[in-house]
Amino acid sequence: MKKKRDNLGFLSSLFAIIVGLLVGFIILLISNPSQAVQGFGTILTGPITHGAKGIGQVFYYATPIILTGLSVGFAFKTGLFNIGASGQLIVGAFAAVYVGIKGEALGSAQWVVAVIAAIVAGLIWGAVPGIFKAYFNVNEVISCIMMNYIGMYLVNYLVSTNTDLYDKIRNYSKDVAKTANIPGMGLDKLFEGSSINGGFFIALVAVVIIYIVLEKTTFGYELKAAGFNKDASKYAGMNEKRNIILSMAIAGSLSALAGALLYLAGSGKHIVIQDSLAAEGFNGISVALLGLSHPIGVLLAGLFVAYITAAGFYLQLLNFPTEIIDIIISVIIYFAAFSLFIRGFILARRKKREEKAQEAKVTEKEGEK
Repeated sequence: MKKKRDNLGFLSSLFAIIVGLLVGFIILLISNPSQAVQGFGTILTGPITHGAKGIGQVFYYATPIILTGLSVGFAFKTGLFNIGASGQLIVGAFAAVYVGIKGEALGSAQWVVAVIAAIVAGLIWGAVPGIFKAYFNVNEVISCIMMNYIGMYLVNYLVSTNTDLYDKIRNYSKDVAKTANIPGMGLDKLFEGSSINGGFFIALVAVVIIYIVLEKTTFGYELKAAGFNKDASKYAGMNEKRNIILSMAIAGSLSALAGALLYLAGSGKHIVIQDSLAAEGFNGISVALLGLSHPIGVLLAGLFVAYITAAGFYLQLLNFPTEIIDIIISVIIYFAAFSLFIRGFILARRKKREEKAQEAKVTEKEGEK
């Protein structure tokens, strides 16, 4: 039964992707009928046709999305909804950029310290909603939304009031030191011309670690138990309050790590002083839903969303406006959210059929007696 359900989850996600692509094709037809077919082909094959550079860009876009998806998915697995990935990401980004600008004395270790600083900041930021949930029974969705905006405005304030960090002319943070940029680790040479760096390897390591923690350790089992049923885990002798806090703290560290890898990529990314939350955090929710919150599923879903993102830029060569690209990506992500609904509907129907079949067997046996 478990294998059947796993297959059903995969099929429901696949269905969501197909429907999203079909809706995207319809939008292309409405926008520019004469080039709709060619444009749809570009979505499917764009990065591949541009060789190593195109594939490298897919991995570059995938890096932060995989980590925010992993963050949301990890919380889902432990029965919690981490909608605070955007705030955790920007707080982690600030910690990384701060060390990246002011920590030049660290030399070649600067990027490592910057990444660690981001992880620690994310742990703290993620733990706050966990504390409210564990000790005051405050819904984590509400506290995470609040923490998103607190994080955004706090980072805006800290950057804009620090002359060492703020570029007043451009209204964003200054460039980090060269030693703060994550090294290519050979990927920059393998995918020459793209923005990829060793951050992709770090994201893969995070996926493996989270998979092992959730699926192969007692600690992971306790985290899932505490999230799904706090009272039952307490009855079993587990420290449910500690586990809830740890679940949110770990989720926060993953989103913060995404922020560090995004802003230390050496691609000219800066913390812009503006009133908008990081889109990567909300994309992480969709990636987690599409990947069914499984670490490997999140990895594949993140690569898919990144592939569509990279392919979208090539649509501009066919005279499709940027807004069309954004709509197509948004529709695909939107339909990804229905994967769980579709899966739940099918499982409910299957359960009813099994119950009826069981009742029929019982009735048949009673009739024989």
